[in-house]
Amino acid sequence: MEKEEIKIEPIMLDWSKWTSWTDLEIDMRYGGGVRVPDEPGVYEAKYTGEEKRLTIGKASNLRMRVKQGLVKGKTEHSAGEKIRAKESVSKIIVRWAVTDRPAAVEEELHKRHQVKFGGLPKYTEHT
Repeated sequence: MEKEEIKIEPIMLDWSKWTSWTDLEIDMRYGGGVRVPDEPGVYEAKYTGEEKRLTIGKASNLRMRVKQGLVKGKTEHSAGEKIRAKESVSKIIVRWAVTDRPAAVEEELHKRHQVKFGGLPKYTEHT
């Protein structure tokens, strides 16, 4: 049996500011709204004033996953569908960070949430 040690370099995240769900609903083409990058990354959603996350996810394209999937429901997003149906979205805030290693970052964010809160975010089924 062959053994191999894999060391993973640290990944630095430059998080966006927390942005209200309702601001993300606004289409930028009609004025206002918030620009989410067309780049790979990770995102989190939570209630204002709370630390526990509702979801933590990864994306190959943050704009499509966050704005079109999570918030607007124009593309499939299981957590987004459940959050829109069951939660008070006017009190939810979202942030994101661009990274070329979204799967590795998502896995680490899930682990940290599990350690801190005893489980995955409310609308996250698995890593």
